[in-house]
Amino acid sequence: MRKKFFIFGIAILILSILSYYNLKTSVLFPILCVSLLFIGFLNSIQHKHAILRNFPVLGYFRYFFEMIAPEIQQYFIERTTDGKPFSRNERSLVYQRAKNIDATTPFGTQLDINQSNYEGIKHSIFPAKVNDDMPRVTIGGPDCKQPYSASILNISAMSFGSLSENAIVALNKGAKKGEFYHNTGEGGLTEFHLQGGDITWQIGTGYFGCRTKEGNFDADKFVDKSNKPEVKMIEIKLSQGAKPGHGGVLPASKNTEQIAKIRGVEPHTTILSPPSHTAFNNPSGLIQFVAQLRSLSNGKPIGFKLCIGQSSEFEAICHEMIVQHCFPDFITVDGAEGGTGAAPLEFSDGVGMPFEPALIFVNKTLINLGIRDKIRVIGSGKIISGYSILRAIAMGADLCNSARGFMFSLGCIQALRCNNNACPTGVATQDKMLMKGLVVTDKAERVYYFHKNTLHAANELLAAAGKTAYSEVDNSIFMRGDEFTKLSDLYFPDNLTSVSQL
Repeated sequence: MRKKFFIFGIAILILSILSYYNLKTSVLFPILCVSLLFIGFLNSIQHKHAILRNFPVLGYFRYFFEMIAPEIQQYFIERTTDGKPFSRNERSLVYQRAKNIDATTPFGTQLDINQSNYEGIKHSIFPAKVNDDMPRVTIGGPDCKQPYSASILNISAMSFGSLSENAIVALNKGAKKGEFYHNTGEGGLTEFHLQGGDITWQIGTGYFGCRTKEGNFDADKFVDKSNKPEVKMIEIKLSQGAKPGHGGVLPASKNTEQIAKIRGVEPHTTILSPPSHTAFNNPSGLIQFVAQLRSLSNGKPIGFKLCIGQSSEFEAICHEMIVQHCFPDFITVDGAEGGTGAAPLEFSDGVGMPFEPALIFVNKTLINLGIRDKIRVIGSGKIISGYSILRAIAMGADLCNSARGFMFSLGCIQALRCNNNACPTGVATQDKMLMKGLVVTDKAERVYYFHKNTLHAANELLAAAGKTAYSEVDNSIFMRGDEFTKLSDLYFPDNLTSVSQL
């Protein structure tokens, strides 16, 4: 292709020059030909890109289409029920509720519900009255001196750094108006989080905001921030669903001088949080750390977040709670399908237990050990609708956190550019120009309405199932398609006398 490029390129150049001198055509075309030939020559002698070396100039089209591949996939190829991690229908649902406009759909479901993976709620012929009150759950065990009344839907952990300052401010202002909490993520508690909304301060392995110069936990700095009135709870991050066992990742392009100062690190470098904590390295140390943070914060609710890996390790933590007679006030359960701003693909795709079995396991373990009543369980795994809230509660959660749902409410379009500082909506970027596109006053309202309308939908589903309280929700109100597989090929033949016999 190189030879053809230069043969045809030189031929067209000669013809353009002759046309210019003989026919007095514009000089721009010969200049363009010379420029393209020069670029093609440089590409043909470089050693880094085989495509450009073999296809001078034309090779750029390959990189262009690769760059816009997510948009082509999203806008021209995928159906409304396709799309990962969230389908277009799911994203549209959030956009509509965040804008407080009609979130109904016409003509019927687009899903194939005659499949074994179908899930639905068993509605009651006698539905209950829809409750207009927003449900809340009190968090605080026997050793907690400052229990907190939390909404059953809250903003999950997303750090300043991963998200822009405008996004953080809008989230917190929306949380203030809707009276739900905003988890800081492991990037630390910043001025942008302190807009009046309730805060759950997450302490990760990097101890950002309460770290020594060596990167260890600093009790004095923790005391100063944890006792702020906006901080209602403290969460120890053991692992995250999207990258369990790895630690947080902040790409160098997003690590500005401002963020580096907040975190106590070098700017413009990729920040990799340690995989594990230095304040403890076993179940006994973890429970002692819980007790320490509770004391330092004057009795505020203390909990930890984890993605389940080796189930025996979680069981060991629970046994240590009993031995020390010290219980966290809450446990946040993340699933392997959880979101992230940046993670190695192997960790996102191949490490950790999915949300559903993890939540069921944690709940049953706490029940079997007789300590479930002392601990609240928070579900954090693709919570985006009223249905997903009820589903998480049925599997053992007391309340839920959502990250990507609230990102969509801010305007996120699932562009998949969170890790390169090029988020087109200003949500997950530190680019000042892109950040300006996110207007805080408008997006804070959308955060508020997404929360309000999603909980209203959950209340409607609860009533449709004939229930009046979330404490009544369990797996019995759900049906799965595989319950009907024994009938799938028979469809009630003549000799079928009782469905219950199958």
